[in-house]
Amino acid sequence: MSTNKIDAIVLKKALIGALNSLGENKEVVDALNVFPVPDGDTGTNMLLTMKSAVTNAVKEENKTVKEISSALSKGALLGARGNSGVILSQLLRGFKEAVEDKEYIDIEALMEAFVKASEVAYKAVMRPTEGTILTVSKDLASFASKNYRNYTVLSKFADDSLIALEESLNRTPELLSVLKEAGVVDAGGKGLYCILKGAIEGARTENLEITVQDINKTKQTANRKEISTDNIKYGYCTEFIITGDTSKVNEFKETISKIGDSMVVVALDDIIKCHIHSNNPGQVIEEALKLGYLKDIKIDNMRLQHNEILFSEEEYKNTEKEDNKPKEHKKYGFIAVSSGEGFTKIFKDLKVDEVVTGGQTMNPSTEDFMEAIDKINADDIFIFPNNKNIIMAAKQTIDLSNKNIHVVETRNMPEAITAMITFDEDMSADEILDNMNEAISEVKTGEVTFAVRDTTIDGKEIKKGNYLAISSSKILASSADLNETTMAMIDELIDEDTSLVTLYLGEDAEKALAEELIEKLEEKYPDVDFEAIESKQALYYYIISLE
Repeated sequence: MSTNKIDAIVLKKALIGALNSLGENKEVVDALNVFPVPDGDTGTNMLLTMKSAVTNAVKEENKTVKEISSALSKGALLGARGNSGVILSQLLRGFKEAVEDKEYIDIEALMEAFVKASEVAYKAVMRPTEGTILTVSKDLASFASKNYRNYTVLSKFADDSLIALEESLNRTPELLSVLKEAGVVDAGGKGLYCILKGAIEGARTENLEITVQDINKTKQTANRKEISTDNIKYGYCTEFIITGDTSKVNEFKETISKIGDSMVVVALDDIIKCHIHSNNPGQVIEEALKLGYLKDIKIDNMRLQHNEILFSEEEYKNTEKEDNKPKEHKKYGFIAVSSGEGFTKIFKDLKVDEVVTGGQTMNPSTEDFMEAIDKINADDIFIFPNNKNIIMAAKQTIDLSNKNIHVVETRNMPEAITAMITFDEDMSADEILDNMNEAISEVKTGEVTFAVRDTTIDGKEIKKGNYLAISSSKILASSADLNETTMAMIDELIDEDTSLVTLYLGEDAEKALAEELIEKLEEKYPDVDFEAIESKQALYYYIISLE
């Protein structure tokens, strides 16, 4: 930033710097969790979102501020994970809207970008909470709009804007009592600070490269090693991007699905991204050319090599076993986010069509939901996010998909199970949604985990290593004994209307200890039924539902 303008070259360096800075501070941001439990994921979600955005933006074909900012916004939208990731994607969308018609970014344009980013992000949140990343972005915009005329040097304006952002971040505990009580600043705001700080440093650096490594790479690639070429039905992996008419994308998918498998097609604005395994890549390309012009064409002979280049591991997952044969059309379809083999089996038994792996600390992206939607041949599709941090990413599919998408705002997996049990195919979509929401409102849930630090919340002293019982974002009990903590939570949640209590056992829960707990509960509450089901999810000892 040696001059008073940011051109395309400097903008790319700034974006790479922003991504690298967030990557270096991911664990710091994750640790800024209000509750002292091992599920902080704000840094992870923001990093995954930012990585999708920046890697898309800095591609060689993007040579102008407009092309870079548009690619940045599209990448963020598809890669958005969790509430923090969705809000970040909206900040980047606002940035794009402010600068897309400019040849370069000067002091006034940067001010406009800060202001527009904040405005778009606020509009995307139905009930904004002050003391969060939204407040920090608003304060940044306020400083910029009030003071930009006082600056003649862009770098000085950027540096002082960063100081203003940091000061706002440090004020977040005064605006949000839970932050003050926990002794932390807002995690999303901290992530935004890292992004702007890295962008400023990146703009001043020569020969900058992305240093962020693939996140969760081992988990996502575990099923792809040692592919036997004897079992490869379609030998050519064909990948490309179409720029053109997206209105005919469904016809295109139907056509190419007949000549291959492992198909993934994602459309946004005038861009269609395609991956398919076939024996005739030329035929696939001929069909694609009917929609527009192609770029980033990659054709690999999978019997010789298995490294597809264009699609990331995250975009590729779940495609290897997908046969993509036209599925029988039905009236309603269902998608559920699941963590743990036990929960996944329950959802499959309840006739959920697609299960998206995820949950706390591992939020699926909007693109993950779009891929699941694409696999279901139904008029109306219901999505169960099963986590409050996933609801926003799920809702973005409503505008992206040409199907009727209904997001049932489930905050955990037991709520989704209850909702699915109430499903009646003879009802209309609106009636089903109302019925499910009514059923969910009658379910009480809680989770038992452990504390990762000493703290005081709601007057309760929490000791590191002790068990924590949480319900509706409140800590109900904590002690050094797992069953004692769980019993205390159930005592508080159970009432005269409770008829069934289900304990979903995590992978670290001991079955004998759970049986001992149920025995005590049955003795204490003889009119209530108790059951234990192995969920095999990794984060909580117990997830509990009361109905």
